[in-house]
Amino acid sequence: MNWARACLALASLLLVMAPTVALAHRTEGVGGGLVSGFMHPILGPDHLVAMVAVGLWGAQLGRPLLIVLPLTFPLVMAFGGLLGVLQVPLPGAELGISVSALVLGLVVAFAFRAPVWLAVTLIGVFAIFHGYAHGQELPRAVSPIAYGIGFVVGTGMLHLAGIAIGQLNQWKETGPLIVRGCGVLIAAGGVYFVSTAVGVA
Repeated sequence: MNWARACLALASLLLVMAPTVALAHRTEGVGGGLVSGFMHPILGPDHLVAMVAVGLWGAQLGRPLLIVLPLTFPLVMAFGGLLGVLQVPLPGAELGISVSALVLGLVVAFAFRAPVWLAVTLIGVFAIFHGYAHGQELPRAVSPIAYGIGFVVGTGMLHLAGIAIGQLNQWKETGPLIVRGCGVLIAAGGVYFVSTAVGVA
């Protein structure tokens, strides 16, 4: 199954990238437009693993959440971005992003079968934090609209990557273990991000 090997390779690449940078919120690349917006979530490991985890969890839960979660995240993230642009106070946004990686990694690791309302609420809350952080950076972009579009598209691609990796669940016994193992690695990254956010690491 070449597609399955490709998914596994992609999972390894994404997860290996995670610990290489502490947090995504750097100023380099923000001054651009579409490309900078697209690359920002991909190059930011805390965003990357959380967004991949959304796709992984959706794949574990199946329909309708397979579709609902990857649609909910960018939509609510846009609302969070608006709050950031308007400089509405949101204490603990950075910590919220770090916690999202930890929690989403854990729900994947334990294959948590959440009801629709709980899964959507959890994803929505975390999306606000992610959107808020980037909304604060958005006004500094040369083309804020292009940057925002690029960021949403980049986020969607990471969700799709998670869904693709989640298809390994079809490998009967081995596949679900691999997907849950990805969740363990994401949660481990989340521990590091949280410790960094609270000044421990």
